Amino acid sequence: MIHLDSSFLIRSLVPQTLEAVRLERWLNNEVPLGASAVCWAEFLRGPFDIAQVPTLRQMLGVPVPFTERDSVRAAELFNIGGRRRGTFVDCMIAATAIGENATLATMNVADFSRFQSSGLVLEKI
Repeated sequence: MIHLDSSFLIRSLVPQTLEAVRLERWLNNEVPLGASAVCWAEFLRGPFDIAQVPTLRQMLGVPVPFTERDSVRAAELFNIGGRRRGTFVDCMIAATAIGENATLATMNVADFSRFQSSGLVLEKI
């Protein structure tokens, strides 16, 4: 399972970007894809063409809920990561991916690499 981060989702909607090509390859190879509800909320803020949302939603299925287990893990990641201001949403996305044993595809590798020692697996783009 590969979870897509909002940065990846936004770029995947731009034709011929690396993200769009990778998404198409995954879809053609029937790789299971998903996104956390936290990521989906972040993505829906935009920018993107609103007409593309139903298609993307169909590809990803129902967003993975953010659970109590994820909230505990997100707080741990936040504390381990140095309690950096403005990073808690990343902690929530990472916690959900870890909890689902999913690889995270993101364009913001620097934002998520600090969570690898806690079990987050990042997709190499």
